Amino acid sequence: MKILVFGATGMIGQRIVSELIERGHDVTGVSRRGPVKGDVHDAATIAKGYDAVVSAIAPPRDGTEPEPPFLAANRALIDGLRAAGVSRVVIVGGAGSLQVAPGVDLVDTPGFPEIYKKEARSARAALGLYREVTDLDWTYISPAAVIEPGERTGVYRIGRDDLLSDADGRSFISAEDYAVAVTDELEENAHPRTRITVAY
Repeated sequence: MKILVFGATGMIGQRIVSELIERGHDVTGVSRRGPVKGDVHDAATIAKGYDAVVSAIAPPRDGTEPEPPFLAANRALIDGLRAAGVSRVVIVGGAGSLQVAPGVDLVDTPGFPEIYKKEARSARAALGLYREVTDLDWTYISPAAVIEPGERTGVYRIGRDDLLSDADGRSFISAEDYAVAVTDELEENAHPRTRITVAY
């Protein structure tokens, strides 16, 4: 497939690009600082001719209120994909919107780190935005509570809206295996118009 990746130089984005290339896909990585410069606000022109798009963009981390610009960026991506005629998009999501009890999201629990709350709530708001989209084949993939560089095992579990934890109560996935899950979803299109989560 011919795939465009926004946010391609980030910790997760670059691993998605590597996994896609390893599997033989034709990949273009776009970022504000990479070889192909641009962002989701340019999607209407940049995405033309691609089979699918991955959005690995993150909310702003410059101390400003992240939700308004992050929602604006995701709206621009949605509108841009419509204009470009691309219906398939996979979104790198956050874990904060995953439920830890009925009606209780991880971001709203007492132990959730204060430093990440605004970013997590911004990602949750973006999920709400995609849930209203019925004319694109979007899939929003939330990672486990902890995602960091590690090993590629090719093994992971899939859930829906509940936080996945292992037998020791740890919710974790490597960025490499998260990239495997994103690529699997792009290839199989097994969960259109829904949110899934992946973890060990």
